[in-house]
Amino acid sequence: MKLRQMKLALAASALAIALSACAQHSSYKKEYQFAKANSAKLKSVMDARSAEDKQRDTWRKPAETLAFFRVEPGMTVAEVLPGGGWYSKIIADYLGSQGTLYGINYDEDIWPRFGFFNEARIKELVASTAKFPETVAKVSNSGVKARGFTFSNAPNELAGTVDRVLVIRALHNLNRFESEGQYRSKAIKAMHALLKKGGMVGLVQHKIPETADDAGANGQRGYLKQSDVIEMFENQGFELVMSSDMHANPKDQPSATDVVWRLAPSFATSRDNPELKAKMQAIGESNRMTLLFRKK
Repeated sequence: MKLRQMKLALAASALAIALSACAQHSSYKKEYQFAKANSAKLKSVMDARSAEDKQRDTWRKPAETLAFFRVEPGMTVAEVLPGGGWYSKIIADYLGSQGTLYGINYDEDIWPRFGFFNEARIKELVASTAKFPETVAKVSNSGVKARGFTFSNAPNELAGTVDRVLVIRALHNLNRFESEGQYRSKAIKAMHALLKKGGMVGLVQHKIPETADDAGANGQRGYLKQSDVIEMFENQGFELVMSSDMHANPKDQPSATDVVWRLAPSFATSRDNPELKAKMQAIGESNRMTLLFRKK
């Protein structure tokens, strides 16, 4: 009798697990299909850009990336380190007039730590935060609402209002200076606070093999280990939803001293060496991880 009851209990447990798995799969599939329904608008945004802006699409894959991150028109999206607005233009045009785009810059005291920015350049980088709405207005006439701030001065009233935070090739600098000001920890904490419950972080980051020495995988060379990145987010209230190899490049095999900026588009170590530059061009852009996290 006890054996029969045990078998029934195990069967019920297995059924519950199976149903849970199906429900999760169905949920993910439904969200993915919903993203596909917006593909026509996303395609029109891609096609409307200049030939110059399209040059890096092969490596950056913006349309595929935004679809994977389940970004939808009308959402509230925060873009980390928006820079000159290459991605901002795409996001703003895609979100449309019903959407909101925040530009989150690094904290102001991080810039002198790089060591190669002069005072004038640091002032420009600091000023770019408040000028983010102007940057968006220059690249997009979509009518999207825009606002800029740093991780440390994110407005309190925005807590729990953001649908997506996009961290595209911007985490390594936060991590490389973590020991000097907890920049990475503070940034992830700010992302968590800004997001709605169930909101997501979409991340693209230069990826180094798991076998690499930890000393060279802290972001100083531009690379991070995927396992480390997952741990960073899981330790601060996120769960990994999905990962993708869409930005993988197996040709990028950095040595123990190679920096990511040796590759396109920077060519930092080969600008004046045509032979070496040709080798870097043959590799292409960096090997990258693509991760999607959900706020618990």
